[in-house]
Amino acid sequence: METKKRRLAMRTVVLALIIAALIYTLCMSFFKEKKDIISIGDEAPNFILKDMNGVEFQLSNYKGKGVFLNFWGTYCGPCKKEMPYMNNVFKEYQADGVEILAINIGEAELRVNNFIDQYGLDFPILYDRGGTVTNLYDFIPLPTTFLIDKDGMIVDIISGTLSEASIRASMDKIKPTS
Repeated sequence: METKKRRLAMRTVVLALIIAALIYTLCMSFFKEKKDIISIGDEAPNFILKDMNGVEFQLSNYKGKGVFLNFWGTYCGPCKKEMPYMNNVFKEYQADGVEILAINIGEAELRVNNFIDQYGLDFPILYDRGGTVTNLYDFIPLPTTFLIDKDGMIVDIISGTLSEASIRASMDKIKPTS
């Protein structure tokens, strides 16, 4: 009888140690500081994505220009609100050397095309089919906008809805100077 109690106690201790090690491992993985988080002052990670017509866009091709890099989804209420504002200022700021690249997070192409048509969007809408670029930039929530200067550096990261005035202010921030 005494042997059974010792065996049970040993098994309980071993099981407790295994559970503690598992919890420790999970906590360390969850709370470990990521070294690859993109921050203000970092160089914007390069990518190549296609628009809805199959035309390729590469971020590094925009060196010398400011880039208003916006991540969005068709289901996102704040995105629906800010897209017309972005469209309103697109041509004006494009003439000043600022480009808008709006990356859809990989929704169905028909849904994205319908959204583009509904809002009459003129700026490039890029399609992140596999979520590679979305994962690379690692942000929450939608919409999130990365302001990239003429040297390819991130000067600001904005989460949430932008008004037309705040979009203008953001574009002024990344407008290249002569």
